[in-house]
Amino acid sequence: MSAAALRFRAAAMADVDAIVALTQTAYRGDASRAGWTTEADLLDGQRTDAGEVAEHIAHPSSLIVLAEADGVGRDTPLACCHLERQGESAYFGMFSVRPAAQGNGTGRALLAEAERIARDEWHCRALRMLVIDVRAELIAWYERRGFHRTGEYRAFPYGDPRFGIPKRDDLRFEWLVKDL
Repeated sequence: MSAAALRFRAAAMADVDAIVALTQTAYRGDASRAGWTTEADLLDGQRTDAGEVAEHIAHPSSLIVLAEADGVGRDTPLACCHLERQGESAYFGMFSVRPAAQGNGTGRALLAEAERIARDEWHCRALRMLVIDVRAELIAWYERRGFHRTGEYRAFPYGDPRFGIPKRDDLRFEWLVKDL
């Protein structure tokens, strides 16, 4: 699948289950090991749930963007991300690419679409995101796309199974920022 054959659209409530499945497949469990974005060595359990996804879709300052392949049904998005307007910045999260679609430009294309929406439609000046700071390869990928590390951290929510079940005791999030 080439990124040129992608189309983007805003997620609807009918997409909730497909988004949950996609996000779980991209980050957790053995299926996620087929791609390079897996968190399977760091976390077990869920990555998101239907309630969180539905809340993002329903929130007026929030959007889940889906990347789909031409000719493939709506129930199998290749990638998704969550955007939320937060003043002059947009939060970028839940960035999930189906493991079989990783490494072919799908993620880059979706990130570019998210940046376009935040910059051109929402008139934001920056894109902000949280990344688990031990994910050096992933952080390097974002740095190659113009993000920079801020040195600002947020504690990992140990004991809250909504964020997964940690396999390590040294997890924390770091804010990454890209000027738009």
